[in-house]
Amino acid sequence: MYNIYLKKYSSYIGHNAKIANPPCFPHDKFGIFISGNASIGKDCIIFQQVTIGTNHLPDSKGMGAPTIGNNCYIGAGAKIIGKVVVGNNVRIGANCVVFEDVPDNSVVVNEKPRYIQKNEITNKQYKRIDGKWKFYNNGLWEEELDEEVLNKLNEI
Repeated sequence: MYNIYLKKYSSYIGHNAKIANPPCFPHDKFGIFISGNASIGKDCIIFQQVTIGTNHLPDSKGMGAPTIGNNCYIGAGAKIIGKVVVGNNVRIGANCVVFEDVPDNSVVVNEKPRYIQKNEITNKQYKRIDGKWKFYNNGLWEEELDEEVLNKLNEI
C-alpha cells in the first residue's frame, strides 16, 4: 500500500527516515523525495518537488544524510543534500540548494538571478527520429535542414 501511495504522487520516503511527527505538505506530496537515514524534526512544512537526499560519494566531505530541525519551512523545489544540519525555525526558499549547515532562526535564499542579454535565442528541442535530427515546432517534429545546426548536433 505504501509503494502504491508514493507512486501515485511520484514520491519517495525512505523506510528508515526519521520523522518526528507528520510534516505539513501544503501542495500534497507531489515529487517529494526523502532518503533513508534523513531526519526531520517536528512541525515542518515541506512544499512540492523537495529533495532531502543522502550523499553517497565516499570522497565527498558531505557524505551522509541531512538532519532537519523543528519548525522548518522548506520551499518548493528546494534541495537539501548530504550530511548537513538545518537548525530549528529555518526557512529555505524555493529552489535553494543547501549543502552546508544552517544555524537556527535563519532564512536561506538564492542570490539574485543574473540575466544575459542576447540578440536572438532559439529554444528548439531536438531529437533524433528515424535517423534524422528533428525539432519540435507547432506540436510536430520537423526535420532540421540547416547544415550548420546538423553538424553541431552530430558532434553530440
